[in-house]
Amino acid sequence: MIKLLRSLVLAGLLGVLSAPAALAAEMGEDGLHKQDWFTITFRDMAEDIETATDEGKRLAVIFEQRGCIYCRAMHEKILSDPEVSDYIKANFMVVQYNMFGDEEVIDLDGDTLTEKSAARKWGYVFTPTIVFLPESVPEGKTVAEAAVATMPGAFGKWTFLNMFRWVQEKGYAGDEHFQKYHARIINDLREEGRLGND
Repeated sequence: MIKLLRSLVLAGLLGVLSAPAALAAEMGEDGLHKQDWFTITFRDMAEDIETATDEGKRLAVIFEQRGCIYCRAMHEKILSDPEVSDYIKANFMVVQYNMFGDEEVIDLDGDTLTEKSAARKWGYVFTPTIVFLPESVPEGKTVAEAAVATMPGAFGKWTFLNMFRWVQEKGYAGDEHFQKYHARIINDLREEGRLGND
């Protein structure tokens, strides 16, 4: 009986110790963490917007770079959370870009660029940076000009998830600024007992 209990405790302890590794995202050959639900495209921005819209989703482009500790934290702590990943998968088509990559990108204005020159053109300098695009293809605008919202840098679960919700709910087209929306949601979560008062 004692041997059985020791075996069960050991198995449980090993499960707990190995859990973070199970939650870790796969590492691609480009040195970027990968989610199996990210969409691989030809990086034609107009085509990607149309594809996302046809699927009843919004397009979000995420810039990352090799060795980015904030990107790693985002994948391992935020995108591994089912509440976050399930919401994003249901409502967004996410395409990953390498901040210093050489893959070809076609901007909304027709320019053909590399990922790294697109990041420079659009003014994105932090990783991760998530860019949210409109539901329809705008004429003559660049991605940076057409974006309905941009989330530069790494944030905690609720800021991250609430930005996706705010975009999905088209908060950018209304009068409630994201910060007000976020504060309201956080207050609701506290009242529901899902968050502490810290």
